Amino acid sequence: MVALKPGFLKANLLGSESLDVKKSIAKFNQQLQSFTNIIAMVEAVNRPQILQHISKSLTTTIYDTLWIPSSARFVLLGSTARTTGCLQVYELNGADLNKVAESEKPTSIKCGTFGASSLVERQLATGDFRGNLHIWDLEKLNTPVFHVKAHETIVNAIDGCGGLGIGYGAPEIVTGGRDGRVCLWDQRQRDDPVAVFEPETKDSARDCWTVAFGNSYNDEDRCILSGYDNGDIKMFDLKTCKIRWETSTKNGVCSVQFDRKDIQMNKCVVTTLEAKFHIFDLRTWHPEKGFACLTEKMSHGTTVWGVRHLPQNREVFMVLGGDGSLSLFKYSYPEQRSLKDIEGRPYGIMGKVNLLSSKIMSTQPIACFDWSPDKEGLAVMGSFDQCVRVAIVTKLHKL
Repeated sequence: MVALKPGFLKANLLGSESLDVKKSIAKFNQQLQSFTNIIAMVEAVNRPQILQHISKSLTTTIYDTLWIPSSARFVLLGSTARTTGCLQVYELNGADLNKVAESEKPTSIKCGTFGASSLVERQLATGDFRGNLHIWDLEKLNTPVFHVKAHETIVNAIDGCGGLGIGYGAPEIVTGGRDGRVCLWDQRQRDDPVAVFEPETKDSARDCWTVAFGNSYNDEDRCILSGYDNGDIKMFDLKTCKIRWETSTKNGVCSVQFDRKDIQMNKCVVTTLEAKFHIFDLRTWHPEKGFACLTEKMSHGTTVWGVRHLPQNREVFMVLGGDGSLSLFKYSYPEQRSLKDIEGRPYGIMGKVNLLSSKIMSTQPIACFDWSPDKEGLAVMGSFDQCVRVAIVTKLHKL
């Protein structure tokens, strides 16, 4: 008979139980991971997807793309290899693009807008590298309907308001140039701008990179937001012709846009160099803190070239990356948009922004992007690889 040492049986029983527990824990972790993967797959299916529909290589450098309102056509603006201007009109034809019109101009075209035109005329306003502002009838591209020397040098940005049934008041165009001036134009006044916001001296002039209309919710109120190469942001009140608000970011401002032009100003998005974008809540202004701001930094680490809000949902916007990516975000409001300080003065409270979808579309920066105002989720973009792309963003109606 073999004598067992004290504690031998107990030790072996515990060892067996410990082994079973480890197996159970490992099995549970495996099941938990599988469940997590299933949840991630379901969320991925329910989230919007950015899909490339058409890609077409061109021989021109693309600076701007714009959908023609109430149509399946878009305008492409840019520069040829000879540094002449390129104005092309394309039409969707299934999985292909048909060029329906083309006109070469003496100077490269930098930017354009339909914002000041009626839905019947659908006239295109453009700014070029020599500081000219033109308005074109797309049926007669040989001769402009309107022409004025708007800036001394390149017109970097342009926007329109009062047309297309968006915004109150007269149809107007705003331009921003390398000379640092922000000029307001009315087609009925041909020679001189309606208003000019410019630096006191030429030596203090900063390159104006972007402009945008907003706060056009009645016939009297309207504002212009402008961004500069040194990071300055200025808001001009057209009712008083004064600066209503100004601030500064640490990097050059590439793009600004109100979430809507035709409502009392709600919020705006500002994109800059160094992979950042800023969201300002424009409903509550504090005399010391100013407007509340939320800053996000993109993981790709490159310049954020632009921002475009979805016409059908003002809380959703697309950000254009310098790495050739598109990133779709949605802003969510806090439970309370404002609180009061110890002196009883209200100040704004920011919400949060969520990344809904992201996709690399090109090896070069996405320079321009435009949502279709008529078909939710349809978009056109241009990049510096000389390709124009039509994209479809799915499931936007579920947001």
